[in-house]
Amino acid sequence: MSNTIKKIGVLTSGGDSPGMNAAIRSVVRTCAYHNIECIGIYRGYEGMIEGDFKELGPRSVNNIINKGGTILKSARSKEFMTVEGRKKAHANLVKAGIDSLVIIGGDGSFTGAEVFNSEFGFPVMGIPGTIDNDIFGTSHTLGYDTALNTVIEVIDKIRDTASSHNRLFFVEVMGRDAGHIALNAGIGAGAEEILIPEENLGLERLLESLEKSKSSGKSSSIVVIAEGDKIGKSVFELKDYVEANLPEYDVRVSVLGHMQRGGSPSCFDRVLASRLGVKAVESLIEGKSNFMVGILGDKIMLTPLEQAIKGHTEIDKELLRVSDIMST
Repeated sequence: MSNTIKKIGVLTSGGDSPGMNAAIRSVVRTCAYHNIECIGIYRGYEGMIEGDFKELGPRSVNNIINKGGTILKSARSKEFMTVEGRKKAHANLVKAGIDSLVIIGGDGSFTGAEVFNSEFGFPVMGIPGTIDNDIFGTSHTLGYDTALNTVIEVIDKIRDTASSHNRLFFVEVMGRDAGHIALNAGIGAGAEEILIPEENLGLERLLESLEKSKSSGKSSSIVVIAEGDKIGKSVFELKDYVEANLPEYDVRVSVLGHMQRGGSPSCFDRVLASRLGVKAVESLIEGKSNFMVGILGDKIMLTPLEQAIKGHTEIDKELLRVSDIMST
């Protein structure tokens, strides 16, 4: 392994996700294992511009593997989008003796890292942290598994009240551009219908499906809808449409919102974060840069940041078929 890397900075950027703290812990302890200093950069790229740094050692990350959110905080930085802002950030890193970065975040965070690398030749390595699971080059992003379990638990509770009152519930989950949470949680929770951005079900087919459910003897129904679904302008507009066309349904809406981002990470996310953190640090030590570490087929792999940013994740067509069969 190369000895050119002496001090690694780690930051979290963009929306928080369960498992980020576990990844921070892994980066810090892998650095300690290889006798490399680790510096925590607070509030993402904004903290880099302001020089908000703190040295982290193995004991600095005690008892955080089980905590949601991020101890390093997160922020979106408009200033980092400017050349002047990035120059300030680079000057602060050089002044602090930081010679490489691990960025935990999503595609926006990786875009910033790639630009920073191209302008200053600064070694960077990305760890995918987003509950949406919409990053190319990894089958799972940090927080996705935990978010699924959170959604499942909530929908199970909603079904109890839906069946008690013969109601139809629209449950909106996160997923502005990708329907991975809605599709998997919908199947896992036994939803009657699942609406995702990748598949335009159409209003008429939705009505037909709900009518079929009613005629088959179902007294209550759950429809899981990703926030980015195009079937209506909003889940509340969809509710009004169904009530107008199927007056026999008593319709309710539950928007799960940011509760999906919180909570203690699942075992899967804790283990994944630990593996990704080790790979990120050791890849930098080996002289690699401008990659994202991810998991594919249970193997930790490197994907060029450009591909991770520009590539598109595909929805699992087999899961769509399973969903159709299960809603019978």
